[in-house]
Amino acid sequence: MTPPRRMRRRPQPPPAPQPPRSPSTEAAEAAEAKGPGDNPERLYSVAGSGDGARAELDLVTLIVARSAPPVSATPEQAAVLRLCRAPLSVAELSAYLRLPFSTMTVLLTELITAELVQARAPIVRQALPDRSLLEAVMHGLQRL
Repeated sequence: MTPPRRMRRRPQPPPAPQPPRSPSTEAAEAAEAKGPGDNPERLYSVAGSGDGARAELDLVTLIVARSAPPVSATPEQAAVLRLCRAPLSVAELSAYLRLPFSTMTVLLTELITAELVQARAPIVRQALPDRSLLEAVMHGLQRL
């Protein structure tokens, strides 16, 4: 087997000088470089200025959409309703939308009070299987 051949690096010409930028352009580019969820002004606009009440949600609470997004829904609310056609946890929604958990709980609280989504407790598997079920399976196998 022959080793892979490496390409020799050739010197690159220096980049063309950029025109001077204004401070507002630099601030906008810095905000975009951080990501859409890192902008505090955007988080405040997503979370709204409600009364501060929040639903009792944790990271593993499952969210299920009850209906399609209404016309009056914000882009974030519409995204949540589209994603939650199948049950998703709050942690998954937070990751998909790139929003912090605190902002996600405010957004989900608004959707829960508007009855557009339903919050469900996570499905917990039992540590041990049901004895009667195991006996029924064993008797069924013995009959074969």
